[in-house]
Amino acid sequence: VTGMSGAGRTEAMHVFEDLGYYCVDNLPPELITQFAEVCLATTGRYDRVALVSDVRAGQNFDGLLTSLDALDAMGCKYSIVYVEAETEEIIKRYKETRRSHPLSKDGTPLAVAVVKEKQLLSRVRARANFIIDTTSLSTARLRSELIRLFEDQPERAMVVNVLSFGFKYGIPLDADLVLDVRFLPNPYYIAELKPKSGLTPEVRDFIFAYQQTQDYLQKLEDLLAYTLPLYFEEGKTGLVIAVGCTGGRHRSVAVAKEIGDFAMKRGYPTVVNHRDIARG
Repeated sequence: VTGMSGAGRTEAMHVFEDLGYYCVDNLPPELITQFAEVCLATTGRYDRVALVSDVRAGQNFDGLLTSLDALDAMGCKYSIVYVEAETEEIIKRYKETRRSHPLSKDGTPLAVAVVKEKQLLSRVRARANFIIDTTSLSTARLRSELIRLFEDQPERAMVVNVLSFGFKYGIPLDADLVLDVRFLPNPYYIAELKPKSGLTPEVRDFIFAYQQTQDYLQKLEDLLAYTLPLYFEEGKTGLVIAVGCTGGRHRSVAVAKEIGDFAMKRGYPTVVNHRDIARG
């Protein structure tokens, strides 16, 4: 990962970290070959690696180009991701963050430093496999673009956490979506079902024996089939779906399990938890 300072290299590395890459920021170009040899010697432990190299390592990029040639000779597969933005946008970002440009520490005006950096990076840019212009990209859109390029199963970049709860104990603070299923038939008032939870077949069968439950779940699955990809495209790394009933033991548990199964079948890494199943 390389490119212009302020164009989004740091955000790009965060994405690669989320995708399971071992990330090293600002590795000196002269050490890239040795680092690759170490990775190859670990037999798969470091088979997905992302490195950042930029002007912070020095203004001469001959070392980086030489290291890339050495990687070719070693048979290492790699891609160069080059991030850039228009000069005006880079200047705007530096003004907003009040950080200093790597090439302006000697007093060089910011606008001159940005143009100089672009010139220094021209040969590296010419070898890039992917050039991403972040001038009008949000962080979420940059994330989506990198996932599209480097993740074989894009949907796996977003974890769906389904959580059942009881309204009487409070709504989970980290919930993105809150579903209220207190309108469904309540097993609590059936003597033989009251001590059991929504994970048991008896309680689940009771709840889903009603047409309104089946209709609700169908409409809910239609909603999730539409919205889950949109949440992913927006750049979410995790989505918390909270399903609540009165006590968090019967209805919410059964529905949360169904939602979890649905998300998992769609290919999303899914975790299902039942916060209040043992309370009350």
